[in-house]
Amino acid sequence: MSDYYKTLGVAKQASDDDIKQAYRKLAMKYHPDRNGGSKAAEEQFKAITEAYDVLRDPQKRAAYDRYGEAGLKGGMGGAAGFHHVDLSEALNIFMRDFGLGDIFGGGGGGGRQQSGPRSGADVKVDLQLTMLEVATGVTKTLKLKLLDPCERCTGTGAEEGTKPTRCTTCNGQGEVRRAQQSFFGQFVSVAPCPTCRGEGVMIASPCKSCRGEGRQRGEHTIELKVPAGVASGQYMHLRGVGNAGVRSGPRGDVIVVFEVLEDDRFERDGEDLYCEVLVTYPQAVLGADLEVPGVTGPLTLRIPEGTQSGEVFVLRGRGLPRVNASGAGDLHVRVQVWTPQKLSKEEAKLIEKLHEVQAKPPEKREKGFWAKMKEALG
Repeated sequence: MSDYYKTLGVAKQASDDDIKQAYRKLAMKYHPDRNGGSKAAEEQFKAITEAYDVLRDPQKRAAYDRYGEAGLKGGMGGAAGFHHVDLSEALNIFMRDFGLGDIFGGGGGGGRQQSGPRSGADVKVDLQLTMLEVATGVTKTLKLKLLDPCERCTGTGAEEGTKPTRCTTCNGQGEVRRAQQSFFGQFVSVAPCPTCRGEGVMIASPCKSCRGEGRQRGEHTIELKVPAGVASGQYMHLRGVGNAGVRSGPRGDVIVVFEVLEDDRFERDGEDLYCEVLVTYPQAVLGADLEVPGVTGPLTLRIPEGTQSGEVFVLRGRGLPRVNASGAGDLHVRVQVWTPQKLSKEEAKLIEKLHEVQAKPPEKREKGFWAKMKEALG
């Protein structure tokens, strides 16, 4: 059985803030986006997220403290239907409380209401970016069709001249409580009111325009400032700008997920970029100034005399910027000697003459490209 407190590295007396801070620190360490698809990191991310989801909820935490994991599975006053979270659920929990907007410092707002008007549904948007846009940062315009408060009833759902009335079943609380006796004592369960569906109010005369829902569809334009350095799978959480909730419920969120289009010139590893350039034999032997690809434009690389095929040169700070931080990654350039497949007669004579006078190659060479690549990647 899992020890959720040990999983998060906190004491059993830890406050809600302590639990939240501990989870955020571990989630940033083990998030799949930061670990290149590592299965071990993924399993750790699911474990710490499950622990956080239980300990952040007062009722679940109380049941867990008293009965352990069995208390979460029902039958002991726990939450019936409890199960171990999968990766999708873990990511949703993380996005809900620590969306990338928060990581970038762009998030806001607190938790959602537990009773009263329901929040509107979140909207997920996939946004494609080029490597150049990632390198420089970009402002994108998103055009979305969202649900807005109804103009006729101003979102109340009640026809003009009428207004919602307080639910008599829950007395406007939006929830009903039921006490049960068991072998272990009295337990109180809380559930949304079945009469008003957790809203706390009833509509006697629904609005004719929105049929009592309190909202209607409209078009929105959102300006999104994407910081430089983002990667595929990362996202920004725009709080409170999604669909309006039913009958004056608060707006949901817009979650923008990034997809960085492939650039045939580069391979990417975090902020570092890798590319390959072809050189002639004379260039490798005598040294040369090469034009190599850069994300924002061509760069010049000086290779020295006697450059070996497969040798890697590093251009510091010529990779991609770090997200919301100073500095940038490096550009790793692999030099590959180009061997022509066809020769003119003059070229063939010169190559034959070179073969006659050139010394034999050494039996053992220096570290190859893959050895150096392993060193570069740690």
